[in-house]
Amino acid sequence: MYKYDAIDQTLVDQRVAQFRDQVARRMNGTLAEEEFRPLRLQNGLYHQRHAYMLRVAIPYGLLSAKQLRTLALIAEKYDRGYGHFTTRQNIQFNWIELEQTPDILAELAKVEMHAIQTSGNCIRNITSDAFAGVAGDEYIDPRPVCELLRQWSTLHPEFAHLPRKFKFAINGAKEDRTVLLCHDVGIELKKNPKGELVADIYAGGGMGRTPILGQLIKQDLSWQLLPSYLTALLRVYNRFGRRDNLYKARIKILVKALGPEEFARQVEGEWAHIKNGDDNFTQSEWDRVAQHFTKPAYKQLSALSNEVIIASAPESERSAFTRWLERNVKPHQVPGYTSVILSLKPHGTVAPGDATVAQMNAIADLSDQYSFGELRVTHEQNLVLADVEQSKLLALWQAAKQQHVVLPNIGLLTDIIACPGGDFCSLANAKSLPIAKAIQERFDNLDYLFDLGDISLNISGCINSCGHHHVGNIGVLGVDKDGEEWYQITLGGEQGNHAAIGKVIGPSFYADEIPDVITKIINTYVEHRTDDESFLDSYRRIGVASFKEAAYKNAKKKDRAEDKTESAASSS
Repeated sequence: MYKYDAIDQTLVDQRVAQFRDQVARRMNGTLAEEEFRPLRLQNGLYHQRHAYMLRVAIPYGLLSAKQLRTLALIAEKYDRGYGHFTTRQNIQFNWIELEQTPDILAELAKVEMHAIQTSGNCIRNITSDAFAGVAGDEYIDPRPVCELLRQWSTLHPEFAHLPRKFKFAINGAKEDRTVLLCHDVGIELKKNPKGELVADIYAGGGMGRTPILGQLIKQDLSWQLLPSYLTALLRVYNRFGRRDNLYKARIKILVKALGPEEFARQVEGEWAHIKNGDDNFTQSEWDRVAQHFTKPAYKQLSALSNEVIIASAPESERSAFTRWLERNVKPHQVPGYTSVILSLKPHGTVAPGDATVAQMNAIADLSDQYSFGELRVTHEQNLVLADVEQSKLLALWQAAKQQHVVLPNIGLLTDIIACPGGDFCSLANAKSLPIAKAIQERFDNLDYLFDLGDISLNISGCINSCGHHHVGNIGVLGVDKDGEEWYQITLGGEQGNHAAIGKVIGPSFYADEIPDVITKIINTYVEHRTDDESFLDSYRRIGVASFKEAAYKNAKKKDRAEDKTESAASSS
């Protein structure tokens, strides 16, 4: 993984020193809150419902064991014993004291981490495939491009005050595991017929109160020209983005208003002036960065069949181990190796994406023992050990069981994506975590979950969509109605290569109705599905009417007036 050079380390250390001075002036009253707010947001520090929240960047989702141990240290020393992994490959600490934040940032700097640009109207943490470099369907390892763009965008003076936050996702595989079309800019890396690395650029995606999928605006762009082309794109957005209206300030609104063809034309016009300048990447820059993403010291192994792997387990554990192999273990590029997903979605016990101090330290040990000391953070808020020998899967599973991270629910209904919601976030209209807990408790039968197959369920506590409910097969959105918490249901969303925005089925429900509503939806699927038909395929075949009728049957009688979705624009 990438290692800081002297420039990186100096920059991060200087930011810590600057923020330490700013916090001191805020504490002694010489710096007013309205002046301090943009400074703290530049360092990922929010003031939430109960305390300060610090969001730490995990660039393109890659962590070392040493870094994870530092995150555990921060959770133990400065928080309440856990951290929350997010959909954008960050980690959040929700109970931070202001005066301690410079010390936390200093701890992060010691292990080449920071919180720079995890907030504010700037280019946020760049996300990518959690299986980059090991996925069997990969065209190109995207991590060198991710790192080059991270360096290009960090503290970029021209793009420090964009109309709104700006998010990149970068994919280099056949399957999109980045939700690429739901980002402000999605970059699809590939090889052209000559074997050269090029990129397709998608712009104008996003969720929030106006969910829109990104549109293709540029094909076969040389990787070397990415900085100048993206500069041109951001300049067009910076110039014409809606600064007069917070709810219409994202690039998706500009692309929709202009149309993708006209937006692309304007970008091309701006790019013509700078495409041959000095800002483009060079081969020497690629070589400098790419050396950090070479393959680890893999052994020469033969691939093992599932039958052989399963036979290694004691008879009493074989059934549970087999289920885990089916859901949590993924193919690898190198014979004899696999990638393992550690589930942070225990049924009804903790919030989706939360990891305790003990779990983080133990997982760091597991990564040292089984995966070359590295791990990944997924969009779905789980963790990955990317390079595990097949012959060691049983030992890993037995060790990971002790930390309750082996639940075989990856991709199933209870592998819920959820934001912190109203329990923590000051922007939320409703709580997300109790809803997730109630659904997980209702669907706690693994036999039944396996029979249902792949179903994604995403929960957001407000219209800002931090839980990405729009692209869940089933989406749950917290809304405000006269000061009460209600929940709106969407169906038919999908992430990946065939990304789709879900449709609202009707008026919202009270919180205590949601488990029953989800049950009715699932029962409708079971009733109507054909052999081997997925939930999404069944929904698309029979349409929304049957699901809607079931969801509202025998529902409590109450005023289902038009949902209110008032909230400030998201900071996530």
